[in-house]
Amino acid sequence: MSYNVHDLLDDRAAAARVVRAVAPDVLCLQEVPRRLTTELRLPPFARDCRLVWRRGRLGTGGTAVLTAPRVVVHDVRRARLRVRFPDRTRGYAAATVSLAGGGLCAPPVTVVSVHLGLRPSERWRHAGVVLGGLDGRAVVAGDLNEGPGDAAYDRIAALHPAVTAGVATYPAHRPTVVLDAIFAGRDLRVVSTAAVVVDERDLATGSDHRPVWVDLDLAGTGPRQLARS
Repeated sequence: MSYNVHDLLDDRAAAARVVRAVAPDVLCLQEVPRRLTTELRLPPFARDCRLVWRRGRLGTGGTAVLTAPRVVVHDVRRARLRVRFPDRTRGYAAATVSLAGGGLCAPPVTVVSVHLGLRPSERWRHAGVVLGGLDGRAVVAGDLNEGPGDAAYDRIAALHPAVTAGVATYPAHRPTVVLDAIFAGRDLRVVSTAAVVVDERDLATGSDHRPVWVDLDLAGTGPRQLARS
């Protein structure tokens, strides 16, 4: 699941209810509260979502990865994406994760939460930085500030196909623009599961963006492991 939470300036309880309704194994956040307020405001939100935050706020540009208790986190990393002053800082947070239990476990998957810049040339460059070092078992999710047919979006989709293509997410009260998306490596497969029912009022008031989510088969072959991202 990917969700731009607008610095938690809107109805935080509604945003948490949206997350609980989806019940993701991995939640990629953008526009989390920044600087010193992160340590104060993000942990309570994570608890309200019934998820865990592994800390590490510096250099993320307002991004974070939260995980469900059943998810094993093998590694975390983060980096700043350079923008022109005085634009808001950008960055990404990444976690390499797997699912615990269930006999044979699928290999870990790297999930990257990203928030690209406001300028097209920056977004193209940012996409290249984020893609560096990722293999076919990776998920890129976030607010791209652009949609299908734009350069950075298509640069990511060429290596990691979009699995939420065409889902309008902005503005939350009546979405018409595709800004948020999830891309999954070719070694991962989208699966159909039961429909998720989310309260329309919560979607409209929890943030200025709506979230996107997808269920992925992490195993490929052998015993199936499903994860919601």
